[in-house]
Amino acid sequence: MKRSAQIRTGPVHRGHKFLNVRWLILSIFVVCFLISGLRFADNKAEPYPLVYPANFGGRINVPSNNPTTREGVALGRKLFYEKKLSADNSMSCGTCHRQKLAFTDGLAFSVGVDKSLTSRNSMSLVNLLWVRNFFWDGRSASLEDQAVFPMTNEHEMGQSLETSVRKLQQTPGYREMFRKAFGEGDIDADKIRKALAQFERTLISADSPYDRYLAGTYQPTPQELRGMNLFMDAPAPERQVRGANCGHCHGGPKTFKELFHNNGLDAEPADSGREVVSRQAEDKGRFRVPTLRNIALTAPYMHDGRFGTLDEVLDHYNEHIRDSPTLSSFLKGVSNEKGGRTLMLTSGEKADILAFLNMLTDTTFINNPAFSDPD
Repeated sequence: MKRSAQIRTGPVHRGHKFLNVRWLILSIFVVCFLISGLRFADNKAEPYPLVYPANFGGRINVPSNNPTTREGVALGRKLFYEKKLSADNSMSCGTCHRQKLAFTDGLAFSVGVDKSLTSRNSMSLVNLLWVRNFFWDGRSASLEDQAVFPMTNEHEMGQSLETSVRKLQQTPGYREMFRKAFGEGDIDADKIRKALAQFERTLISADSPYDRYLAGTYQPTPQELRGMNLFMDAPAPERQVRGANCGHCHGGPKTFKELFHNNGLDAEPADSGREVVSRQAEDKGRFRVPTLRNIALTAPYMHDGRFGTLDEVLDHYNEHIRDSPTLSSFLKGVSNEKGGRTLMLTSGEKADILAFLNMLTDTTFINNPAFSDPD
């Protein structure tokens, strides 16, 4: 009986042992799954809140394959100020786009790593979230594409993206930042340009006195109000309406429109502008209409930096428009006097317009620590 009992209980004991092993394997699988899930959750980047006034409009430009995240923006900010992205480790994007100058550099033409000059003036990086054509000639349709030009141009930062990737791979900390931003630590050219674009989309300027006026929290001075009205209105001497005619191109809360215009700088433009991209003769001498945000900080002006002051800019539009076949129709035959051949603003009206232009300076933007060099 004792032996037969052992025979009966033996298989039951082995069955329990089999079950225990199976539960152990299942438990290990569950733990590994949970750890994997935690890692996945840790790699999931958090959306970045893009905050802007409702009057800026919701027609923003964010590609579906590069959503703006906190981790991506942090990486892009680091890369924006990273000098290892240049051939001699002396320049970063921030070299030609300085925050205190509303992300310009104060020069007519920027100086590249080879000490040569760029062919055009460095544009302000502001409210790019709404822009659809980048550079003065609109050659790039996205910030991701735009980022490649200055990094790889031999007369700017002068370094291939392949070399930039190798440098970052050898720099402590970057693999982890790329992992947090994109879910994996592999560093490649595509992620570099995507991260830079994410940061640049956060450069939103929306707290100037003009913005506060539109929000009903700032009362302009009488001179600022006069300048604002002149800025927005087109001249109509037959109705006794005086204006500077600026609103056609720079009207609206963001002070720019997605347009290209020949603004009468030259009768025969030395720089063909948009024509080089479009291959259309009617685009000769036309350039992108830039925003006037923080305009008092972004001298010199125009695509070639020919004007050192806003007074010179106003003098140009008031007295020195050069006619040509592609001159903007908004600038033809416009005057504050019947039969006038120029705009014919008075010195007092010019001073009023300058007062309004200074309302566009956003001190919050140029001092925002979220936009500064993280190092």
